[in-house]
Amino acid sequence: MLSQPSGQRLDLQRNRTLLVDAAGRLFGAGRSATMSEIAAEAGISSATAYRHFASVDDVLAAYRFEVGRELLAFSQNHQAQGLELLDAVCSKWVQLVVRHGESMIHTRSAEGYLARVKAGAYYLTVQAEALRKPLREAAEALGIEDPGDEALFLWNGFFDPREIHDLLRSLDLDEAEVSARLVATFTAALTGWSSSRT
Repeated sequence: MLSQPSGQRLDLQRNRTLLVDAAGRLFGAGRSATMSEIAAEAGISSATAYRHFASVDDVLAAYRFEVGRELLAFSQNHQAQGLELLDAVCSKWVQLVVRHGESMIHTRSAEGYLARVKAGAYYLTVQAEALRKPLREAAEALGIEDPGDEALFLWNGFFDPREIHDLLRSLDLDEAEVSARLVATFTAALTGWSSSRT
């Protein structure tokens, strides 16, 4: 099998990055866009865009994956432990949701969160990986058994980007207030969930 020349590989990666960034800008500003509009925003042809992504949903999944990678790097490099680690990672997530705007909302699916994680939806599995240690350590600090994927399910319910934006707009809270309230409520829910399992 012949490999691609390095210049061609760089062009492919550059075009992919341009498309993902363009989708982030368009959707992040609160508007929908077609593949043709994303391609135009990226400064490349629609045909080139379709060589990289089959649909707008695929571009947005790639965008969400990049956000998840940023959360994972933060989680892995943070020195805190227990509830302090959970608080830091959740706060970072809220910051990412705010920074990336409405582009984080458009990656929703008719399929449930856990079903997508278990099916290997790459843009969610990276986020789940970022949360595993904070959730495990939080459970230990709370004196409860690690609920595993059930903790991910609960976390997603509280930290859904759509709901974060709703809290910011509807209650006129700032990022720190949203994060603090969600973490406090989530840890209470985690404890309640754990007691209902026994």
